[in-house]
Amino acid sequence: FIDRDGSLPQLRIDIDRERAARYGLSVKAIDEVIETALGGREVGELWQGERRFPVTLRLADGDRELQRLKQVPVDIGQGRTVTLGDVADFGMASGAINISRDNGQRVKAISVFIAGRDMGSVVADMRQRVDVSLRLPPGYGVSWSGEFENQQRAMQRLAWVVPLSVLIIFVLLFDAFKDVTSAGLILANVPFAMIGGILALLLTGIPLSVSAAIGFIALFGQAVLNGVVMLSRFGQLREQGLPLYESVVQGSLQRLRTVLMTALLAMFGLLPMATSHAIGAETQKPLAVVVIGGLISAMLLTLVVLPALYYWVHRRRERREAAPA
Repeated sequence: FIDRDGSLPQLRIDIDRERAARYGLSVKAIDEVIETALGGREVGELWQGERRFPVTLRLADGDRELQRLKQVPVDIGQGRTVTLGDVADFGMASGAINISRDNGQRVKAISVFIAGRDMGSVVADMRQRVDVSLRLPPGYGVSWSGEFENQQRAMQRLAWVVPLSVLIIFVLLFDAFKDVTSAGLILANVPFAMIGGILALLLTGIPLSVSAAIGFIALFGQAVLNGVVMLSRFGQLREQGLPLYESVVQGSLQRLRTVLMTALLAMFGLLPMATSHAIGAETQKPLAVVVIGGLISAMLLTLVVLPALYYWVHRRRERREAAPA
């Protein structure tokens, strides 16, 4: 919808500066008289105990008509007065129903309600059509605000929040394992999870949004947890004296149920949100779809690719250590 157009009858008062100057009156002094007559002015206060009541002076409703306003006296000093009609012209005119301003500039708002499509693609199409077909005179411009502007600001913040989250996760992993290799292997689960999240968005036709980006951040934590569970068990078995290959195989089998239960529990918990069509689902659904899709890929790749990477990295390390100097 568009801001209301049309006009309303309005009282127009034009101060005649030349006539006002003859009487020694300034425009400000006349404005104050008009403001007091129509809008009122606080001239004192009344106290009743601890309660304060402001005393406002203004014309009665019946006296605020055109002819009577012309007779309102204006003090010009030395006990003399003139009327408003002597220094101003009164008349009725048509004026705008509503004048909207933003940052001191007049604006005309056009609101669009989107259904069945994502906001980003709709705004992109509208921008293209506006650029081609709309030619504005100098001093006029078009800005895209509302929910779209909020979304753009949120995406800009997420552009540094997501890398920062990954960096913090890496630092915590390094502090826990005291090994860059182990921290890097666990962090490799993050791209595994992202693959599933991106595919889930593509298959469902859901665009990348702020909600989906937040889903990726939540997914990173769950994917890293699976990696921690696997690598911790590998390390425990190796400390018990098992060879590298047996540690990887037995550790994967022993942690299979843990990884599956953790992932399936989260996926089934988010399934109602991912399939919902109720009010507000458009903000919840992308998050749930990303997490479910990412957990599926992270779960499969954690159980297959991560043990293989662990074996390959540590096998090369053992060979280097065993090689003669």
